[in-house]
Amino acid sequence: MKNKSYFGHIAMFSANLMWGLNSPIAKRALLFGGGVVSSTSLTLFRMFGACILFWIASIFTKKEHVHHDDMLKLFFAALFGVVLNQGTFIYGLSLTSPIDASIVTTTMPIITMIVAALYLKEPVTGKKLIGIFFGASGALILILTSKHTGGASRGTNSYLGDLLCMTAQLSFAIYLTFFKDLISKYSPITLLKWMFMYASICFIPFSYHDVSSLAYSTLPWDVILDIMYVVVCSTFLAYVCVPIGQKYLRPTVVSMYNYIQPIVAAILTVLLGMDTFGITKLVAVICVFSGVYFVTQSKSKAQLDAFKAQQEANDNKPTE
Repeated sequence: MKNKSYFGHIAMFSANLMWGLNSPIAKRALLFGGGVVSSTSLTLFRMFGACILFWIASIFTKKEHVHHDDMLKLFFAALFGVVLNQGTFIYGLSLTSPIDASIVTTTMPIITMIVAALYLKEPVTGKKLIGIFFGASGALILILTSKHTGGASRGTNSYLGDLLCMTAQLSFAIYLTFFKDLISKYSPITLLKWMFMYASICFIPFSYHDVSSLAYSTLPWDVILDIMYVVVCSTFLAYVCVPIGQKYLRPTVVSMYNYIQPIVAAILTVLLGMDTFGITKLVAVICVFSGVYFVTQSKSKAQLDAFKAQQEANDNKPTE
């Protein structure tokens, strides 16, 4: 498994690359044309659109039978990994700015570390703490030193929006930790087609009014393209990558890749000529990837138990 861990790293980097672009693109879809698309509408489009794509993809993949006992687990996985995560994040994003939302995502490794320590008994090692410190420091330096003018993108209630975005991080941390065994049991397509179907069914009652009253013929193409990106890239493709990462990497390592998101946002800003890349941002990038390195190098509970068992075996080995 260890020699295949690079699959997990590539998958999580790709997912967070797409998620890094999601906040500004989704925010633009919510703001363009006076807010013709509500947060609940965009969330249902994201869930239902991805559901259709996953079921289509399942036609071309190996058929898997899902045990009836796992169907209930998939329902709760959908609640935490999709409904609460996406629903609270998009709604929070509508109330706050993409910059604030990016800052909140840096709490994911800390929350995941706490949940994993409580549920999986994952050790909170010195390297892990150092990695989280470096990663959080780099991400916060990068975001807080970026130029930000506020305006309409800031939203109407930043405090509530930030709190909802924090709730999204907590729900996804629970999903990463509590359902790790379920995730490794089935292929990503099988897993996600059921999760997004459950999520769509759960969210329809909350979004039916906004979706049914939307004037689809008046939607600008910019908004349509933004919605397509949210559905296809930041949901369908990114969520295919996540189970691959979870299969080969520990929950805390998976969550560390969240720090790539603000880096992607900063690079995009520079390319658009809205900011410059100086020594401060270089230091931030070094901090972020140093943090990922330290957490990756930290030992899991299984590795520590194996090392302890080996030491005990050596101590009990009879001498000649």
